[in-house]
Amino acid sequence: MEERNMDKIRVAMLQIMPTGTMEGNLEKGLEYCRKASELEADIALFPEMWNCGYRIPEDRETLSALALTRKSPFLESYRQLARELNMAIGITYLEAGEGRKLPKNSITLFDRRGREAYTYSKVHTCDFGEECRIGQGEDFYVADLDTAKGKVKVGSMICYDREFPESGRILMLKGAEIVLVPNACPLEQNRLAQLRARAYENMMGIATVNYPQGQPDCNGHSNAFDGIAYNSDGSGSRDTLLLEADGTEGIFLADFPIREMREYRRREVHGNAYRRPKKYKILLAEDVLFPFYRPEARR
Repeated sequence: MEERNMDKIRVAMLQIMPTGTMEGNLEKGLEYCRKASELEADIALFPEMWNCGYRIPEDRETLSALALTRKSPFLESYRQLARELNMAIGITYLEAGEGRKLPKNSITLFDRRGREAYTYSKVHTCDFGEECRIGQGEDFYVADLDTAKGKVKVGSMICYDREFPESGRILMLKGAEIVLVPNACPLEQNRLAQLRARAYENMMGIATVNYPQGQPDCNGHSNAFDGIAYNSDGSGSRDTLLLEADGTEGIFLADFPIREMREYRRREVHGNAYRRPKKYKILLAEDVLFPFYRPEARR
């Protein structure tokens, strides 16, 4: 793994309110990316479906009008800005489906040269709510993200993905060191505990960015965990929390101690070393039994 000055990777979590229009969101997002660059961020991350402020209209025509292709001027603007600022940008949007396919809830991560590192679409859609009207992602992806300090392995979950340990586990198995998590729901103690657990059990960093208080069904509290649960000197456990924001609008910075995180992974017992995959075959079973069956859930 290439390293130049890899003591920390700084993620700027853009906990910002949408403007009400896609054009307004574009301009506001570009402005906040520039501010993040001034704060020496390596990665700027948006909350869930930034292009439309997490709107999923019932009318299919209206929904389709909000959806963007990866070659849209909206995304191209962020690609060019990433290259201009020498900073990675994780931009979120409702992604247009091909042909008659449903649009998806996606994040595209552009590296500091404006190259697409990956595009991830939400796998665990909230089919019990309005996300029954959008499509599901097919897989989880990890990329070697080129930063000015060196390369770091980065992947993503989106919001409800966090509730499934499998999401974080797959990303860990694919090598993710930092996971970027766009969000659009209240981040209260139980959801924070889920994110803490995903970081702890996989020995990886997790950065989650939410909309601020004032956006419907959101409360801010963007957060970051570094996954280092125990001190290197043998003195016991430590708090993995790097940052928990309040409910206000703003940029919140999380400095992931990537060198320490890598050393921790080399010595500790979580992650992959002691797993027993042959014992987990039931995890691939597709039957949903009482009391967990839900008629609206898609497979």
